[in-house]
Amino acid sequence: MTYRRLAVLLAASLTPLALASPAAQAATPAKPYDFNGDGRTDLAIGAPAATVAGKAKAGAVSVVYGSASGLKSSTHTLITQNTSGIPGTAETDDAFGSSLASTDLDRDGYADLVVGAPGEDVNGDTNDGTIVIVWGAKSGLSGARTLVNHNDRDNDRYGKAVAAGDFTGDGMPEVATGSTGTFGLNFVSGPFTRTGAFNGGNGGSFSYLSRPYSESYGIEYLSTGDVTGRGFDGLVAHGREQGTDDAVTTLVDGSIGNFNDWLVTMPSGYVSSVGDIDGDGYADVAVGNHRETSADPAGAKGGRVTIRYGGPDGADTSRAPFTVTQDTVGVPGTSETGDAFGSGVSLADVNGDGYADLAIGAPGEDSGTGAVTLLYGSASGLKTTGGKTFTQNTAGVPGSSEKGDRFGARVLLTGANGLTIAAPGENSGDGAVWSLPGATTGAATSFGPSATGVSTAGSPNYGSVLAG
Repeated sequence: MTYRRLAVLLAASLTPLALASPAAQAATPAKPYDFNGDGRTDLAIGAPAATVAGKAKAGAVSVVYGSASGLKSSTHTLITQNTSGIPGTAETDDAFGSSLASTDLDRDGYADLVVGAPGEDVNGDTNDGTIVIVWGAKSGLSGARTLVNHNDRDNDRYGKAVAAGDFTGDGMPEVATGSTGTFGLNFVSGPFTRTGAFNGGNGGSFSYLSRPYSESYGIEYLSTGDVTGRGFDGLVAHGREQGTDDAVTTLVDGSIGNFNDWLVTMPSGYVSSVGDIDGDGYADVAVGNHRETSADPAGAKGGRVTIRYGGPDGADTSRAPFTVTQDTVGVPGTSETGDAFGSGVSLADVNGDGYADLAIGAPGEDSGTGAVTLLYGSASGLKTTGGKTFTQNTAGVPGSSEKGDRFGARVLLTGANGLTIAAPGENSGDGAVWSLPGATTGAATSFGPSATGVSTAGSPNYGSVLAG
């Protein structure tokens, strides 16, 4: 673990812009992804490769609402840039839905959805990118506005990654955004309103680290959680090392002035999830690296996941990072070249014992049919025994395993909805999503893009982004 002060940050802090009037405050802000305020977690499904009105890869997002018996695709909202009330117009290669995040931005008791479209052309700037806030309400998601880009002259592909939460500990939400260019990580500060000016924000370059981030790749993935146990969110940022395509991962402490003053180096990977595996009050970080060592020195044969246990300074220095592969004693399966174990990771307590559990996707398993491994948390940390493996050939899981399905490319655990799995390659690239409720009363179900109004033209890869 290293701590690093970025001594050379050109314009790292942005001057706050026009201030918005405070939003109306709900007595209790909604939990993320509860868009209709019914107390149940809803599922957002991104299909950035979806065709919309004949425009290839314009992108779409489906939201499936939770119920007492789990997720039901019959109750859904389809959102594209051609949807009434959504800014912009669906255009070729916009990639709307490439990134998703949620929190109650306007504090009205309904969670809001943040959607990135990094391929959007803005004012003649190709692939400048845009981010849209879609507002929650009792009837579900409706109405939207475009999130300001405070640093549009110095970045492109705005919305390549998004995250939402309280990153400063001031009790107000912020939106963190990933992009390419000089300032790969930017923040927009709350409070947020449905009309009127946005507050200020800040941003920073990662070009001066001992392992500098590549500006051409930018910040590609963001995850959040209370790693330091101080009651607000840390931010895990993923990029690539300058001059290579090797992964670089950093924990950003947003409470220190300009968000970039102090960074904690994390295990290198391409995706992550944050949750308290051992129940000690500090959220832990699971980092997935699906690549072989020949492609990334931090990878492993068949891929791997590394756990960094949280502590007051962002990581528990008394505990070494814990690495899991399919060759780890007790873990189901065997590490094989191309398994892509760690392509998807998700932490949440699905069995109700107070410890976050870990789902790991291996979409390359068995010639790309794919598999998912579920491991359980405990007071001593992640257990590698007693885990479960799911494929489309598992009893109770709908469908059958076929080459190229990529079952497990994305995984999502929630206490309410159990285990959600995406297979973007299902049915020759149509994609599909499986819901395995587990502790809830519902049975396992699956559905594809047509069930939620997404076109199957041109291989939408439905489920290539999951959030909930």
